[in-house]
Amino acid sequence: MDEDLLNRAHALAEESFLAGSGPGGQNANKVATEVQLRVNIYALRLEPTVFARLRDLAGSKLTAAGDLLITARQHRTQEANRQAARVKLAEILEAAHRAPKKRAKTRVNRVGKVQRLKSKKARGTIKANRGKPSRSDW
Repeated sequence: MDEDLLNRAHALAEESFLAGSGPGGQNANKVATEVQLRVNIYALRLEPTVFARLRDLAGSKLTAAGDLLITARQHRTQEANRQAARVKLAEILEAAHRAPKKRAKTRVNRVGKVQRLKSKKARGTIKANRGKPSRSDW
């Protein structure tokens, strides 16, 4: 991910401050320390693959209008929460730019197949022997 995208995201971000429910005691009731960062992901102009990954990563943090909502309230000060929200935004964007690793297909060898079938047969025998005995077993 390039620094330009991060700067653009920070420039597009709208911050609002709420009275958070985090630490701070009485101060939390009087001062709006919780930060809500709102970034429109359509305005970021991302590549389609990165955009799709970002949409998947955002999950419920994404609104119908395409706004990514990030909240931070773990700190006692507004500035610390503001920094935490920006770090969260950077982490999400960084994760969206990382392509998932391709899964290498594996094959079970002949011995493995035989062992699996043998264990299935043994398990089936155990299950077949359960239950009520028939009259012929007396």
